[in-house]
Amino acid sequence: MLHDNHMRLDHVSYAVSHHELVDTVQRLGQQLGGSFVDGGRHPRFGTQNFVLPIEGGCYVEVVAALDHPASDKAPFGQAVKARADAGGGWLGWAVAVDDIADIERRLGRLSVDGHRRRPDGFDLTWKQIGVADLIADPSLPFFLQWTSDPAEHPSLAGPVHVAAVACEVAGDADRVREWLGGSIVSPFESTSIQWVDSEDNGLIAVHFRTADGDIVRID
Repeated sequence: MLHDNHMRLDHVSYAVSHHELVDTVQRLGQQLGGSFVDGGRHPRFGTQNFVLPIEGGCYVEVVAALDHPASDKAPFGQAVKARADAGGGWLGWAVAVDDIADIERRLGRLSVDGHRRRPDGFDLTWKQIGVADLIADPSLPFFLQWTSDPAEHPSLAGPVHVAAVACEVAGDADRVREWLGGSIVSPFESTSIQWVDSEDNGLIAVHFRTADGDIVRID
């Protein structure tokens, strides 16, 4: 059974170097048949992103570290830089929860505040926990609870023409099950987890269904 604290796939993150950000956004947008939106900057993390809304209240994030001290100090900035330095690609997956205090109790530590300043000046806010764990084991998602108005969620940043139908994950399924506090057979609506073998743990690829009905695998 799933934990009573409702969980859903919130977004998947693809990390690149800053000088590759625009080209990657254009390439992935062409592959998926959608247009990424400039998401703005994460001042506390020293990062910048572009987002592509997808079905089910989810989104794809392409993120890069800025030349800013925060990217060396904040765990999320560190994770983005490390993935970019390794050649770029999928950084991980984020799970939204209704009550992050429940996750805090289970993990025995507090969440941290996050925010992203959009180009229009709006400041998106949330609480998150687990990024350091993702660095240690990239197969683990991190958790977040949005504290902004739900109408401002990034999945509503533009038209939706794409759906994520599967995430390929390499890692210890039992460890991830324990981390999520419930079942991993079908933890998210319309998006399945496919366990694959790989030399490295983590999010290996995501399968998307485009507006034409084609399935596109992004690795």
